[in-house]
Amino acid sequence: MDGSQITLDDLSNAPDLDTLTERLAAKGMTPGWIPREQPILWPEPSTDFTPAHWKWGECRAAMDGAGKLIGTDLAERRNLILRNPVEGNDVATARTLVNAYQTILPGEEARSHRHAPHALRVILESEGAWSVVNGDKHPMNTGDIVLTPGWCWHGHGHDGQDQAYWLDGLDVPMVHLMEPMFVEEHPDGMEPIEKTTSDSPYRFTWDMTQSKLDKATPDPDGFFGRRIAYDTSDSMPTIGIYVQRWDAGFQARPYRCAANFVYCVMQGEGRSVIDGETVDWSFGDTFVVPMWKRVEHSASQDSVLFSMTDEHVMRFCKYWRFEALD
Repeated sequence: MDGSQITLDDLSNAPDLDTLTERLAAKGMTPGWIPREQPILWPEPSTDFTPAHWKWGECRAAMDGAGKLIGTDLAERRNLILRNPVEGNDVATARTLVNAYQTILPGEEARSHRHAPHALRVILESEGAWSVVNGDKHPMNTGDIVLTPGWCWHGHGHDGQDQAYWLDGLDVPMVHLMEPMFVEEHPDGMEPIEKTTSDSPYRFTWDMTQSKLDKATPDPDGFFGRRIAYDTSDSMPTIGIYVQRWDAGFQARPYRCAANFVYCVMQGEGRSVIDGETVDWSFGDTFVVPMWKRVEHSASQDSVLFSMTDEHVMRFCKYWRFEALD
Protein backbone atom coordinates (compact mmCIF):
# COMPACT_ATOMS: atom_id res chain seq x y z
CA MET A 1 0.00 0.00 0.00
CA ASP A 2 1.26 3.49 -0.88
CA GLY A 3 1.64 5.50 2.32
CA SER A 4 0.39 8.66 0.64
CA GLN A 5 -3.01 7.01 0.12
CA ILE A 6 -3.49 6.17 3.80
CA THR A 7 -5.83 8.58 5.53
CA LEU A 8 -6.15 9.55 9.16
CA ASP A 9 -9.33 7.50 9.28
CA ASP A 10 -7.39 4.45 7.96
CA LEU A 11 -5.04 4.78 10.90
CA SER A 12 -7.57 5.54 13.62
CA ASN A 13 -10.13 2.93 12.47
CA ALA A 14 -8.08 -0.03 11.27
CA PRO A 15 -10.20 -3.21 11.50
CA ASP A 16 -7.44 -5.28 13.19
CA LEU A 17 -3.83 -5.14 14.36
CA ASP A 18 -2.43 -6.79 11.23
CA THR A 19 -4.00 -4.15 9.04
CA LEU A 20 -2.81 -1.37 11.35
CA THR A 21 0.69 -2.82 11.25
CA GLU A 22 0.65 -2.82 7.42
CA ARG A 23 -0.57 0.76 7.32
CA LEU A 24 2.04 1.85 9.86
CA ALA A 25 4.78 0.18 7.80
CA ALA A 26 3.67 2.15 4.74
CA LYS A 27 4.04 5.31 6.83
CA GLY A 28 7.52 4.39 8.01
CA MET A 29 6.49 3.23 11.48
CA THR A 30 6.69 -0.07 13.29
CA PRO A 31 4.81 -1.10 16.45
CA GLY A 32 6.90 -1.59 19.54
CA TRP A 33 4.78 -4.54 20.68
CA ILE A 34 5.38 -6.93 17.76
CA PRO A 35 7.83 -9.86 18.17
CA ARG A 36 11.23 -9.30 16.54
CA GLU A 37 14.08 -11.54 15.51
CA GLN A 38 16.38 -9.01 17.17
CA PRO A 39 14.72 -7.52 20.27
CA ILE A 40 14.94 -3.81 20.96
CA LEU A 41 16.20 -4.39 24.50
CA TRP A 42 18.02 -7.31 26.12
CA PRO A 43 19.17 -7.99 29.67
CA GLU A 44 22.94 -7.63 29.24
CA PRO A 45 25.53 -6.71 26.59
CA SER A 46 25.75 -9.02 23.61
CA THR A 47 28.32 -8.75 20.82
CA ASP A 48 29.19 -10.71 17.70
CA PHE A 49 32.82 -9.66 18.11
CA THR A 50 35.02 -12.48 19.32
CA PRO A 51 38.28 -12.80 21.23
CA ALA A 52 41.06 -12.67 18.62
CA HIS A 53 44.84 -12.92 18.69
CA TRP A 54 47.43 -11.70 16.19
CA LYS A 55 50.97 -13.07 16.58
CA TRP A 56 53.86 -10.67 16.20
CA GLY A 57 56.09 -13.09 14.29
CA GLU A 58 53.49 -13.58 11.57
CA CYS A 59 52.58 -9.91 11.36
CA ARG A 60 56.20 -8.77 11.27
CA ALA A 61 56.97 -11.21 8.48
CA ALA A 62 53.98 -9.92 6.52
CA MET A 63 55.17 -6.33 6.98
CA ASP A 64 58.61 -7.35 5.72
CA GLY A 65 56.90 -8.78 2.68
CA ALA A 66 54.89 -5.61 2.16
CA GLY A 67 58.05 -3.52 2.48
CA LYS A 68 59.47 -5.34 -0.54
CA LEU A 69 56.34 -4.95 -2.65
CA ILE A 70 54.84 -1.52 -2.04
CA GLY A 71 56.22 1.88 -1.08
CA THR A 72 54.78 4.88 0.68
CA ASP A 73 54.39 6.55 -2.72
CA LEU A 74 51.55 4.10 -3.45
CA ALA A 75 50.45 3.19 0.08
CA GLU A 76 50.14 6.36 2.12
CA ARG A 77 50.32 4.08 5.16
CA ARG A 78 51.89 0.64 4.78
CA ASN A 79 49.72 -1.07 7.37
CA LEU A 80 48.00 -4.38 8.03
CA ILE A 81 44.55 -4.05 9.58
CA LEU A 82 43.63 -6.46 12.37
CA ARG A 83 40.12 -7.49 11.33
CA ASN A 84 38.00 -9.28 13.90
CA PRO A 85 36.72 -12.50 12.24
CA VAL A 86 33.05 -11.51 12.34
CA GLU A 87 30.80 -12.03 9.33
CA GLY A 88 30.34 -8.77 7.47
CA ASN A 89 33.20 -7.01 9.27
CA ASP A 90 35.93 -5.58 7.05
CA VAL A 91 37.86 -3.23 9.36
CA ALA A 92 37.05 -3.26 13.07
CA THR A 93 39.21 -5.02 15.65
CA ALA A 94 36.53 -4.40 18.29
CA ARG A 95 33.13 -2.81 17.71
CA THR A 96 34.45 0.73 18.26
CA LEU A 97 38.20 0.32 17.71
CA VAL A 98 40.58 -0.67 14.94
CA ASN A 99 44.22 -1.65 15.13
CA ALA A 100 46.84 -2.17 12.47
CA TYR A 101 50.52 -2.99 12.35
CA GLN A 102 52.50 -0.44 10.35
CA THR A 103 56.04 -0.32 9.03
CA ILE A 104 58.30 2.26 7.43
CA LEU A 105 61.67 1.74 5.75
CA PRO A 106 64.80 3.82 6.33
CA GLY A 107 64.70 7.00 4.27
CA GLU A 108 60.95 6.85 3.67
CA GLU A 109 58.32 9.44 4.51
CA ALA A 110 54.60 8.78 4.97
CA ARG A 111 52.98 12.03 3.87
CA SER A 112 50.80 14.08 6.16
CA HIS A 113 47.03 14.01 6.44
CA ARG A 114 44.40 14.62 9.07
CA HIS A 115 41.12 12.95 9.90
CA ALA A 116 38.29 13.03 12.37
CA PRO A 117 39.23 9.73 14.09
CA HIS A 118 41.66 9.88 16.98
CA ALA A 119 44.80 7.76 16.59
CA LEU A 120 47.80 6.47 18.51
CA ARG A 121 50.90 4.37 17.92
CA VAL A 122 52.70 1.83 20.12
CA ILE A 123 56.29 1.70 18.86
CA LEU A 124 57.54 -1.89 18.88
CA GLU A 125 60.85 -1.69 16.99
CA SER A 126 62.28 1.66 15.98
CA GLU A 127 65.42 3.74 16.22
CA GLY A 128 65.40 6.91 14.17
CA ALA A 129 61.78 7.01 13.06
CA TRP A 130 59.81 10.17 13.78
CA SER A 131 56.39 11.72 13.62
CA VAL A 132 55.37 15.31 12.94
CA VAL A 133 52.06 16.35 14.52
CA ASN A 134 50.78 19.87 13.89
CA GLY A 135 54.31 20.98 13.04
CA ASP A 136 55.92 19.36 16.10
CA LYS A 137 58.50 16.72 15.09
CA HIS A 138 59.38 14.14 17.72
CA PRO A 139 61.06 10.73 17.83
CA MET A 140 59.22 7.42 17.67
CA ASN A 141 61.53 4.99 19.43
CA THR A 142 60.95 1.51 20.80
CA GLY A 143 58.53 1.56 23.73
CA ASP A 144 57.07 4.98 22.96
CA ILE A 145 53.33 5.63 22.84
CA VAL A 146 52.57 8.40 20.35
CA LEU A 147 49.25 10.25 20.04
CA THR A 148 47.54 11.88 17.08
CA PRO A 149 44.35 13.56 18.31
CA GLY A 150 41.58 13.90 15.76
CA TRP A 151 42.02 16.57 13.07
CA CYS A 152 45.72 17.05 13.82
CA TRP A 153 48.03 17.02 10.81
CA HIS A 154 50.41 14.07 11.09
CA GLY A 155 53.04 12.36 8.99
CA HIS A 156 55.95 9.99 9.61
CA GLY A 157 59.52 9.53 8.47
CA HIS A 158 62.57 7.41 9.19
CA ASP A 159 66.16 8.62 9.45
CA GLY A 160 67.48 5.41 11.05
CA GLN A 161 69.17 2.34 9.60
CA ASP A 162 66.70 -0.46 10.27
CA GLN A 163 63.07 -0.98 9.34
CA ALA A 164 60.66 0.39 11.98
CA TYR A 165 57.44 -1.24 13.18
CA TRP A 166 54.55 -0.15 15.37
CA LEU A 167 50.90 -0.81 16.22
CA ASP A 168 48.30 1.77 15.25
CA GLY A 169 45.08 2.24 17.22
CA LEU A 170 42.12 4.37 16.11
CA ASP A 171 38.43 4.89 16.87
CA VAL A 172 37.47 4.62 13.17
CA PRO A 173 34.63 2.09 13.77
CA MET A 174 33.07 4.45 16.31
CA VAL A 175 33.25 7.29 13.79
CA HIS A 176 31.66 4.99 11.20
CA LEU A 177 28.79 4.29 13.61
CA MET A 178 28.28 7.95 14.48
CA GLU A 179 29.09 9.14 10.91
CA PRO A 180 31.13 12.38 11.43
CA MET A 181 33.96 11.18 9.18
CA PHE A 182 36.27 13.81 7.67
CA VAL A 183 39.69 13.37 6.07
CA GLU A 184 42.05 15.78 4.29
CA GLU A 185 45.44 15.42 2.60
CA HIS A 186 48.09 18.03 3.43
CA PRO A 187 48.57 20.42 0.49
CA ASP A 188 52.38 20.21 0.85
CA GLY A 189 52.49 16.42 0.98
CA MET A 190 54.61 16.38 4.15
CA GLU A 191 53.61 18.95 6.75
CA PRO A 192 56.30 21.60 7.31
CA ILE A 193 58.24 21.13 10.55
CA GLU A 194 57.95 24.12 12.90
CA LYS A 195 60.00 22.69 15.75
CA THR A 196 61.78 19.50 16.79
CA THR A 197 61.46 18.29 20.37
CA SER A 198 61.86 15.07 22.31
CA ASP A 199 59.30 16.05 24.96
CA SER A 200 56.23 16.50 22.78
CA PRO A 201 52.86 16.31 24.59
CA TYR A 202 51.97 13.72 21.96
CA ARG A 203 54.73 11.32 23.06
CA PHE A 204 54.94 9.09 26.14
CA THR A 205 58.41 7.54 26.21
CA TRP A 206 59.31 4.08 27.46
CA ASP A 207 61.33 5.63 30.29
CA MET A 208 58.34 7.78 31.27
CA THR A 209 56.10 4.72 31.34
CA GLN A 210 58.57 2.71 33.41
CA SER A 211 58.96 5.54 35.90
CA LYS A 212 55.21 5.78 36.36
CA LEU A 213 54.90 2.01 36.74
CA ASP A 214 57.67 2.00 39.36
CA LYS A 215 55.57 4.38 41.45
CA ALA A 216 52.26 2.57 40.89
CA THR A 217 50.83 0.13 43.41
CA PRO A 218 48.90 -3.00 42.45
CA ASP A 219 45.16 -2.58 42.58
CA PRO A 220 43.96 -3.89 45.93
CA ASP A 221 41.23 -6.06 44.39
CA GLY A 222 43.63 -8.09 42.25
CA PHE A 223 42.12 -7.52 38.82
CA PHE A 224 44.72 -5.33 37.10
CA GLY A 225 47.99 -5.61 39.00
CA ARG A 226 50.28 -2.62 38.71
CA ARG A 227 48.60 -0.32 36.18
CA ILE A 228 48.81 3.31 35.06
CA ALA A 229 46.50 5.42 32.91
CA TYR A 230 47.56 8.14 30.51
CA ASP A 231 45.02 10.96 30.55
CA THR A 232 43.65 11.54 27.04
CA SER A 233 40.31 12.97 28.15
CA ASP A 234 40.91 16.39 26.58
CA SER A 235 42.74 15.45 23.39
CA MET A 236 41.31 11.99 22.58
CA PRO A 237 38.21 11.44 24.74
CA THR A 238 37.04 8.29 22.93
CA ILE A 239 40.22 6.29 23.58
CA GLY A 240 41.51 5.40 27.02
CA ILE A 241 45.11 4.24 27.46
CA TYR A 242 46.41 1.93 30.18
CA VAL A 243 49.80 0.31 30.67
CA GLN A 244 50.07 -2.61 33.06
CA ARG A 245 53.14 -4.30 34.54
CA TRP A 246 52.68 -7.88 35.68
CA ASP A 247 55.50 -9.66 37.47
CA ALA A 248 56.23 -13.30 36.66
CA GLY A 249 53.64 -15.43 38.45
CA PHE A 250 50.96 -12.72 38.44
CA GLN A 251 47.46 -14.19 38.40
CA ALA A 252 44.52 -11.80 38.02
CA ARG A 253 41.04 -12.29 39.34
CA PRO A 254 38.54 -12.89 36.53
CA TYR A 255 36.05 -10.18 35.60
CA ARG A 256 33.98 -8.74 32.81
CA CYS A 257 33.14 -5.14 32.01
CA ALA A 258 31.02 -3.01 29.68
CA ALA A 259 33.91 -1.82 27.50
CA ASN A 260 36.11 -3.13 24.69
CA PHE A 261 39.85 -3.58 25.26
CA VAL A 262 42.71 -4.21 22.84
CA TYR A 263 46.07 -5.28 24.32
CA CYS A 264 49.56 -5.12 22.85
CA VAL A 265 52.46 -6.89 24.55
CA MET A 266 55.40 -4.53 25.05
CA GLN A 267 57.44 -7.00 27.10
CA GLY A 268 57.22 -10.54 28.48
CA GLU A 269 54.98 -13.57 28.08
CA GLY A 270 51.77 -14.81 29.62
CA ARG A 271 48.28 -16.08 29.07
CA SER A 272 44.80 -14.57 28.95
CA VAL A 273 41.64 -16.66 28.96
CA ILE A 274 38.87 -14.71 27.21
CA ASP A 275 35.35 -16.11 27.09
CA GLY A 276 36.84 -19.58 27.44
CA GLU A 277 39.47 -19.09 24.70
CA THR A 278 43.14 -19.26 25.67
CA VAL A 279 45.54 -16.66 24.28
CA ASP A 280 49.22 -17.38 24.90
CA TRP A 281 50.87 -14.04 24.26
CA SER A 282 54.42 -12.75 23.93
CA PHE A 283 56.22 -9.61 22.76
CA GLY A 284 54.51 -7.70 19.96
CA ASP A 285 51.31 -9.76 19.98
CA THR A 286 47.92 -8.06 19.92
CA PHE A 287 44.69 -9.49 21.28
CA VAL A 288 41.19 -8.17 21.85
CA VAL A 289 38.78 -8.58 24.76
CA PRO A 290 35.28 -7.69 23.51
CA MET A 291 32.70 -6.12 25.76
CA TRP A 292 31.24 -8.19 28.60
CA LYS A 293 33.48 -11.20 27.93
CA ARG A 294 35.01 -12.98 30.90
CA VAL A 295 38.76 -12.40 31.05
CA GLU A 296 41.51 -13.61 33.33
CA HIS A 297 45.17 -12.63 32.84
CA SER A 298 48.38 -14.27 34.05
CA ALA A 299 52.06 -13.65 33.40
CA SER A 300 54.77 -16.30 33.12
CA GLN A 301 57.51 -13.65 32.74
CA ASP A 302 57.84 -10.07 33.90
CA SER A 303 55.54 -8.36 31.44
CA VAL A 304 54.35 -4.94 30.31
CA LEU A 305 51.15 -4.64 28.28
CA PHE A 306 49.62 -1.61 26.62
CA SER A 307 45.84 -1.49 26.33
CA MET A 308 43.41 0.86 24.62
CA THR A 309 39.71 0.97 25.38
CA ASP A 310 36.40 2.76 24.86
CA GLU A 311 35.85 2.68 28.64
CA HIS A 312 35.83 6.49 28.84
CA VAL A 313 32.92 6.64 26.40
CA MET A 314 30.99 4.04 28.38
CA ARG A 315 31.57 5.93 31.61
CA PHE A 316 30.60 9.27 30.08
CA CYS A 317 27.36 7.77 28.73
CA LYS A 318 26.62 6.08 32.10
CA TYR A 319 26.79 2.63 30.45
CA TRP A 320 29.78 1.41 32.48
CA ARG A 321 29.43 -1.84 34.43
CA PHE A 322 32.10 -4.00 36.07
CA GLU A 323 31.50 -7.45 37.49
CA ALA A 324 33.88 -9.69 39.44
CA LEU A 325 33.61 -13.35 38.47
CA ASP A 326 35.30 -15.19 41.33
